[in-house]
Amino acid sequence: MIERCRDEFPVRLMCRCLRVSASGYYDWSKRLPSARELGNQRLLGRIRELHEDSRGTLGAGRMHEDLVDQGESASLNRVARLMAADGLQGWPRPKRRGQRGRPALTPPGVRNLLERDFTALEPETKWVTDITEIKTRQGKLYLCIVLDLFDQRVVGWSMHHRQDRQMVIRAVQMAVWQRQGGPPVVLHSDRGSQFRSGDYQRYLAANELVCSMSAVGHCGDNAACEGFFGLLKRERIYRMTYPTLDAARTDVFEYIERFHNPRMRRRVARQDQKFSALLQPSVISG
Repeated sequence: MIERCRDEFPVRLMCRCLRVSASGYYDWSKRLPSARELGNQRLLGRIRELHEDSRGTLGAGRMHEDLVDQGESASLNRVARLMAADGLQGWPRPKRRGQRGRPALTPPGVRNLLERDFTALEPETKWVTDITEIKTRQGKLYLCIVLDLFDQRVVGWSMHHRQDRQMVIRAVQMAVWQRQGGPPVVLHSDRGSQFRSGDYQRYLAANELVCSMSAVGHCGDNAACEGFFGLLKRERIYRMTYPTLDAARTDVFEYIERFHNPRMRRRVARQDQKFSALLQPSVISG
């Protein structure tokens, strides 16, 4: 307080009023920043960069994850404290009421193969797909994605003003075109009519994709896709007002291909480097 008010009142007068020594104040004012303070300044600079790169969407939790992936050892509480002191915060998740719908029948021979196990040790082994809607002033735009559970990348996507089976098939086609070959891939979805259509089922069978579907009334069976849609809407869509369908398409493309997918690739690359370092034989000096 003395430092803030020294231009308005005499220092010695404030020291007498606050019952501190003037020499103690001058020693404090000339003291160099501690190692902790310097570390906080450096860490805050990195936090500001990541926050700006995400367009102000990263909260303390995801910011801490990215910092740890980049080799930082800061705790979550420390990151949250620095962000709060600097006025940085993520984009909050909106509260929504649950929706109910009529249960749909599953095609013969199709069952839930994932059983809410959203972990994949290799790419192109488990995919999930779903549809969401994006509101614009021209009407609704529908987005269908195919998400690889190994690295959370969107390997296929398609957008259209109607949520028909052709839009879903185009998203799966994009994922299939990027496949490197190998054993059949499990492709999980909900029981939407697009996924139960004959054209969709025939396309999966012809391209070595094993269909898996959620149980009736269990939205958590496709939580991985819902999680991505939640991030997309919280970090981009809810913050924008799209005048046209094309404007929404452009922004969603930019988010997927220039922000989300590169971020997931970098995270996997860092994890691979850490794993490779652990496998290196230790060198023992004689």
